[in-house]
Amino acid sequence: MRSIAILGATGSIGTQALDIIDRHPERFRAAVLTARSDWEGLFRAVRKFRPQAAGLVEEPPFVPEDLRGTEWFFGGDCSRRALEAVRPDDALAAVVGVAGLDAVLAALKCCRRVLLANKEALVTGGHLVKELAAQRGVPLLPVDSEHSAIFQCLEARGDNEIARLILTCSGGPFRTWERDAIDRASVSDVLRHPTWRMGSKITVDCATLMNKGLEVIEAHHLFGMPESRIDVVVHPESIIHSMVEFEDGAVLAQLGVPDMRTAIGYAMGYPERVPYGGERLDFAKVGTLSFGNPDPSRFPCYRLAREALQSGDASAPVALNGANEAAVAAFLDGRIGFGGIARIVEAVMNRHVPGRVQTAEDVYGIDRNARRLAQTEIERILK
Repeated sequence: MRSIAILGATGSIGTQALDIIDRHPERFRAAVLTARSDWEGLFRAVRKFRPQAAGLVEEPPFVPEDLRGTEWFFGGDCSRRALEAVRPDDALAAVVGVAGLDAVLAALKCCRRVLLANKEALVTGGHLVKELAAQRGVPLLPVDSEHSAIFQCLEARGDNEIARLILTCSGGPFRTWERDAIDRASVSDVLRHPTWRMGSKITVDCATLMNKGLEVIEAHHLFGMPESRIDVVVHPESIIHSMVEFEDGAVLAQLGVPDMRTAIGYAMGYPERVPYGGERLDFAKVGTLSFGNPDPSRFPCYRLAREALQSGDASAPVALNGANEAAVAAFLDGRIGFGGIARIVEAVMNRHVPGRVQTAEDVYGIDRNARRLAQTEIERILK
């Protein structure tokens, strides 16, 4: 039995991981559960799984009497302190945004394996995370469906040379929309993703295709592949989750119905596969698989993310991510239109001054500056 910490236990990834634990109590034990502010959701999870420790960034008004057998931690560093107190075998890092970087670094110091569902940790602090993982000999197991697919394909690599990585992309809800219509999309339009059910922030990122750009950066760090050898193909059916092409032209792909529990379970049970009762792939029912190229003119966030990686400036992806998080929050709050997200991010990147990224504090300093610039742009739009 493996003990596991779920950092971000009330979110989409966290709740699906808990579903797998619930199905396989003989294999997994939830040792630590943390969340940002959903104390009611976390109380329910703690009541059901009885972890040794639990944490909330925002302290709740009370902790129920029947949950006080669990050790509680509160504040921005609650994940780190809970991990240090319990030191579980694995940590599933599913905290959203750059805030997850500290949790990933803490997990690398406390756990035997880190299951990485927080792409921003690599986008903003890629070499910091990779260096610490190598120093401590802790495997990073990808949980993003695309990176899990590549990881699975690479298991059959042997010593063969990789020609390129091919990330698939559903195209989001606006795949066939014109640019003007995309700019005017409402929050409800954006949150209707055609194939995946995710949290609101990542769903917005999928609609702008920023998520795919961030995944290119993540793949660069995870697999040591230069940007020029990471391609993206639009695949609306979301059946092929990503592919690896080898030097002889052979392509290996990982296929399955769109269900994040496949990738989550693969990381949790690695090297074994963990059944979760999901739908089986019916090829006759699927029929045709289609492919196309992403359009940077309609989805400029995708272009901006690739440009940040191409620049070779380690601080550029940090600024990109910070500006995007600020702009997405403003959109979800109804303060700006959907088209404003890309314009704000581009304005921030045009004003970004390269800086050093040698510590996590460097990352947070660049992130804060990018958010300040983004807020200036948001206020300009609101005038």
